[in-house]
Amino acid sequence: MTQPRALAGGITEPPAGFAEVLLAAGLAPTWDVLLGDASKLSLADATTVLAVRYADGVYMVGDRQATEGYSVAHRRMKKVFPSDDFSAVAISGTAGLAIELVRLFQTELEHYEKLEGTRLSLEGRANFLARLVRQQLPMAFQGLVVVPLFCGFDHTTGTGRLFTFDVVGGRYEEDDFGGTGSGAKEARSYLRSHFDPTMGAEEGLSVAIKSLVAAAEQDVATSGPDVRRGIYPNVIRIDVDGLVELPDDVIAPVAEAALETVR
Repeated sequence: MTQPRALAGGITEPPAGFAEVLLAAGLAPTWDVLLGDASKLSLADATTVLAVRYADGVYMVGDRQATEGYSVAHRRMKKVFPSDDFSAVAISGTAGLAIELVRLFQTELEHYEKLEGTRLSLEGRANFLARLVRQQLPMAFQGLVVVPLFCGFDHTTGTGRLFTFDVVGGRYEEDDFGGTGSGAKEARSYLRSHFDPTMGAEEGLSVAIKSLVAAAEQDVATSGPDVRRGIYPNVIRIDVDGLVELPDDVIAPVAEAALETVR
C-alpha cells in the first residue's frame, strides 16, 4: 500500500498524482539508464502534428508516418490521442518515449478526476503536460526528444484552445493554430495564408488536412494521405459537446480533395 507523504507537524496526505504513487511504491520509471550517444540507436521518430482552431472548437491532425533516419519505420502510426473527454494530445519526436508520456498523462488526468471528483482545468492540464515534458530532459540531452501538442475545449471561455511546448517543458498558448515535428514549419506557413477564425467545422477540417498535405510536399519525413493504401491522417475534433475521433470514411473525401487542391 502506498504510504502518504509526511508534512510539517506530522500531518500526512496521499500522493498528489499517479507518478507519485509509483515513486512511493518504488515503481517509477528510470529515464537516465541510457549512456552514450543515443543517435546510434535505430529508433522510430514521429513526425508532423498540428492543431487548428475554428469557430466552434479545435481540430488536431497528425500524419501516419514514422521514420528511422532516411527510412520509413511505420506507415500507420497513430500520433493523436484523446487525453480526456474534452482534450487531446499529439506527439512528435522519439516515438516510443512519446507514447509512454501520453499514457502517463492520460492516467494522471484520470487519477486526478477520481481523487478530486472534478476535471482539471484546461490550463491545469497544459501545465501538467509541460511538467511531464520537463521530466524527460535527461533523455533529451541524449538525443531522445519528445515534444507534444495539446488542445481542448475550455468551457469557461466557450472556445477551443491549443498549446505548444518546447523540449525543456516551456508551454505556449497559440491563438489560431500550432504544430510540432519536422513538417510543422511548412504546415504553419500554409495556415498563415488560409486560416480564418470564422470558419465552420467543415472548412476547418479542410484547411487542417490541406496544411498537412502542404507539409508533406516539402518535408520528406511527413506523409500526406495515401489513397492507394487507404492511409489517412488521424483527426480529432473537440467542441462544446466533447471529443470525436473522425473515421476514415469522413476523412477520405476531404483528404482526396486536399491532394488535388494543394498539388
